[in-house]
Amino acid sequence: MTAEPGLPDTLRDLPAWAPGPVELADLELILAGVYRPLTGFLGSFDTAMVIAGGRLADGTPWPVPVTLEVPKELTEHERIVLQDPEGVPLAVLRVTEVWQEPTSQGWRLAGPLEALRAPAHGPFHGLRRRPDELGAREGNVLGVATREPLHRKQLGQLRQVAERLGARVLVLPVMGGEHDESLVRALLGVRKELPDGTEIIPVPLPPRGDGDARQERDVLLHAHVAAAYGATHLLADREVEDTAIPVAVPEPWAYDADVEVWRPVARIEPDHVQAELTPERLGELLDAGEPVPDWFTPPAVAAELALARPPKLSRGITVFFTGLSGSGKSTVARGLADALIERGGRTVTLLDGDVVRRMLSAGLTFSRADRDLNIRRIGFVAAEITRHGGTAICAPIAPYAATRAEVRRMVSAVGDFILVHVATPLEECERRDRKGLYAKARAGLIPEFTGISDPYEEPEDADLTLDTSRMAPDEAVGKVIELLTEGGWVRPG
Repeated sequence: MTAEPGLPDTLRDLPAWAPGPVELADLELILAGVYRPLTGFLGSFDTAMVIAGGRLADGTPWPVPVTLEVPKELTEHERIVLQDPEGVPLAVLRVTEVWQEPTSQGWRLAGPLEALRAPAHGPFHGLRRRPDELGAREGNVLGVATREPLHRKQLGQLRQVAERLGARVLVLPVMGGEHDESLVRALLGVRKELPDGTEIIPVPLPPRGDGDARQERDVLLHAHVAAAYGATHLLADREVEDTAIPVAVPEPWAYDADVEVWRPVARIEPDHVQAELTPERLGELLDAGEPVPDWFTPPAVAAELALARPPKLSRGITVFFTGLSGSGKSTVARGLADALIERGGRTVTLLDGDVVRRMLSAGLTFSRADRDLNIRRIGFVAAEITRHGGTAICAPIAPYAATRAEVRRMVSAVGDFILVHVATPLEECERRDRKGLYAKARAGLIPEFTGISDPYEEPEDADLTLDTSRMAPDEAVGKVIELLTEGGWVRPG
């Protein structure tokens, strides 16, 4: 891929590459000066030193590897144009090192970046600011980097710490999750409950890894980012060593049921402490469409939570059938679509494998690469249907676990995903073979045929398994309806 014609002549013939979400966020923060002293992507030695000890090779503290992965064919070039997902050129990378990541063996490029234009992708871009646009601040500034809305407890803790420090407040919504827009709207919605002069500046920082190690890295990185924006302290729920600015850990707060306010636990009689809403209980309320109590969160936040996680009865969902050719998945999928339409209350779209092949993936072969592309196309369409509250029913063979997992991730980012494995035995599928495909495959006339000359990777994460050699189609459809009803996506019959 070459860079767009609108570039200067000296750059027009350079190869172009669109980084992934994490790398694109890193690119934006490097160009904005938020990641100072970094001026580009790290090489192998710096990366190893960061992973091993949280410092660059020159001893500068740095919390996370900032690297750029590219296809092998791009490793032969001295300069590369980096662009956003829409093809807009953002920067030129001058390659100073080509290296392989030891675990994945993926190819990495290191080197400084030359900015071409400011990134303009993503929601609420108008609120984003460069640190050098903010001007000098006097006194303490309390940075609050958060991936979650601020409920009444967190708002109270924040105000208490800010008052103790005599600090202005800088809220940094950390973007890169599933509901960035709702997060920012929820924070803007409680602005009147934040100290006067509070600034809200979204920052693109997709999550890296998981577990306790991730949480500690997050605090280190959030402290660095907050410091770049002028914060003198970071509000966090844990102490971490070697942060760029001091961490302020608030004292425990709880809801005092006697006087019906949130306040420090030390000021509440033990028998007046009301249990906090757990994430699980909050999820149950949202799934059922029940109101989130006002004592827990302000109405503006509750409204955004409900938008981000609609009740299951109106939430978008994809039911994804997988199985061998002739397993009966198309028959069950069509039966499910008919049953849901008869019940009403849901918009249903059936994406059957053979129909998709003709309409969406015409021209693709049955090579592994093209089969994966076909499933990704189905997944993309299903995710868009799910995003808008519809019901997508898909029935491809989808033989590879990694591609199914990719579709699950796409859909789960915007709604719910149910995987149904139609596990009809191969012998029965061959017996039913009306098109003669299995016979041709065994004769070597059809290469890479799933179940014969190409593997079918049975799902280990199926939500339901059906064997249509042991049940009639109506019974199989009933099993799926039962699963959807018990899960809350469909009203009882």
